[in-house]
Amino acid sequence: MPNACRFALTFASLLIAPCLASVARAQDMPAPVLSQTDFNQCLAGLQHSDNFARISDGTWKQYTANLTPDGSILPLLDKQPEFTLPAWDYIAMLVDQERVADGRAAYQQWLPVLRRIQSRYGVDPAIVVSVWGVESNFGKITGGRPLVQSLGTLSCFGRRQAYFRGEFAAALQILQNGDIAPDKLNGSWAGAFGQTQFMPSTFLHTAVDFDGDGHRDVVGSVPDALASTANFLRQAGYRTGEPWGLEVKLPAGYAGSSARRNKHDVAYWTAQGITQANGKPLPPNLPDTGLLLPTGTQGPAFLTGKNFDTIYSYNASENYALAIAQLSTLVGSHSDNIDFVTPWPTDDPGLSRAENRELQTLLQAQGYDIGTPDGLIGAKTRVAIRAEQGQLGMPVDGRAGQKFLAALRAQPGAAH
Repeated sequence: MPNACRFALTFASLLIAPCLASVARAQDMPAPVLSQTDFNQCLAGLQHSDNFARISDGTWKQYTANLTPDGSILPLLDKQPEFTLPAWDYIAMLVDQERVADGRAAYQQWLPVLRRIQSRYGVDPAIVVSVWGVESNFGKITGGRPLVQSLGTLSCFGRRQAYFRGEFAAALQILQNGDIAPDKLNGSWAGAFGQTQFMPSTFLHTAVDFDGDGHRDVVGSVPDALASTANFLRQAGYRTGEPWGLEVKLPAGYAGSSARRNKHDVAYWTAQGITQANGKPLPPNLPDTGLLLPTGTQGPAFLTGKNFDTIYSYNASENYALAIAQLSTLVGSHSDNIDFVTPWPTDDPGLSRAENRELQTLLQAQGYDIGTPDGLIGAKTRVAIRAEQGQLGMPVDGRAGQKFLAALRAQPGAAH
């Protein structure tokens, strides 16, 4: 998501990011009571500032006259991550059998549109579909907070007000242009919205009307959302016809370059003893690539090129970019094996979303109140995990891994 993730927790954190637990934890914190008087005074000062010069008096009055601040946002803004997911947890949650199957179905359903998008923007359709799948689960989860209220609140309270004022103005510009209906302009607490989670300023610069209805609607129009994503990637430097990269095998005792941005040609990497993951020589047409080692030399290794970098620009996380890249490879293939050739350096791999739902169901059976099992490990689930880990004599770290799931399955009365 080309958005606020680079400085704060955002909506996609609820789906994918290491910020997941802190978002959930912050949601359990009491929301501060924000002064309506202070809010009104702040808005009055903003109306005629440079950021809002393009917003008409009518638009301003229409959307701010009765606007109230949302205090529940500030804990989300101020809390820093308390729980960082290991790479194997992160990838397991994003690239599972369920998302691969859904991605392949979406690819086939929208193939004529995707081909037209590829013809215009040159971006691999599987990458576009994979961004869609990770950002909103193919349009199923897009966030429900009114952007004007959220961004108005963040423009007047808390940190990074200057940034959010620009996004607030952009949101009002979207409404003034008539691209998104007011009741549809909803998203994350930080302002990301739509099927591929654009920030308002990114929308203004990047969104396109691909279905030809006169509106750039990344909320209600799948063609617009997918084409806008492809346009973003093209503007970020996507190179048509180049692979994002590939998994590789390192020679024993490898101690050479391991910086993704330190790119070299095939001859260089071949001279370092690096091969494809299956042991075959590197393909001769591989563009200049850098070596990505998410967990060091003992885990999976990847040579990544410019197109991997463009995915990274969508959300500045190498694990995120790797998940999108791997998902795109699987969506575009018929392989049932979603694992990398080289295993992660752990004896306790991560859980898929289906396994997370099973874990939550088993915790409910033990009497824990965690809400509806949804496959997203939030604050209530982590509290239950810690409590049950203590009961089972396991390390109390709140992590949902294979060992903990196996221990729950072995509990008396657990359904199998």
